[in-house]
Amino acid sequence: MEALKPPLKWAGGKRWLVPRLRRLWSLFRDRRYVEPFVGGLAVPLGLRPRRALLNDLNPHLIHFYRHLQRGLAPQIAMRNDSALYYAHRERFNALICSGHADSAEAAALFYYLNRTGFNGLCRFNQQGEFNVPFGRYKRIAYMAADDFAAYRAALTGWTFLHGDFTRLDIHEEDFIYVDPPYDVEFVSYSKEGFSWDDQQRLVSWLTQLPCPMVASNQATDRILDLYRQHGFTVRTLLAPRRISSSGDRTPALEMLAWRNISPRDWFED
Repeated sequence: MEALKPPLKWAGGKRWLVPRLRRLWSLFRDRRYVEPFVGGLAVPLGLRPRRALLNDLNPHLIHFYRHLQRGLAPQIAMRNDSALYYAHRERFNALICSGHADSAEAAALFYYLNRTGFNGLCRFNQQGEFNVPFGRYKRIAYMAADDFAAYRAALTGWTFLHGDFTRLDIHEEDFIYVDPPYDVEFVSYSKEGFSWDDQQRLVSWLTQLPCPMVASNQATDRILDLYRQHGFTVRTLLAPRRISSSGDRTPALEMLAWRNISPRDWFED
């Protein structure tokens, strides 16, 4: 099966975690894969489930994936140029304000802004407008038409939804991987953000589900305590920090927690 890289730069991407998760997924590969915070799509592209329910808080991200699934063919100019970047950003925000954020043009602009903006960030103000400044890249390799086409077949059988995780229809035979916005100050992946109350609400929701699940997050003390208190097996590991708001690339301590999975050596190297 052809390996596909995530089409977007995404803060907290979990491509590095895929080899470890693949060992566990091999035991559950006949189940439907569910990811309530799909983000950069790294894990499902790495595991390639036949059926998947993929959700996110960010509607623009989901609009992009839906168009990618249908066969996105961008018709906009793409250059590493500040004037073009700010013109495209203004157009993208105009589409949002006019109710056309789900259009093919908006999806193409979202891709361009993601690849060209500062540090791969995705940030919106309280009015819902994209406000990431121009990036500092010397060169950018934008995908060609054939590159976009390759994702169409890969995303077949996957359902993309936007909204709160509690709205998802979870079945006992599902397998869940959950990677919410980190428990850190920067949480503006959507204009609503993701608070500590949301972190607690998420874990409470997960404990009500009978299916096997794995969760990851920044390994802050309160996150580790929260998952332990709710019956998860909790481990920590060093993770590469690919993208951050400051450009810091220092390895970060990551939590990996699981529930409704019998103890196995899949976590250990």
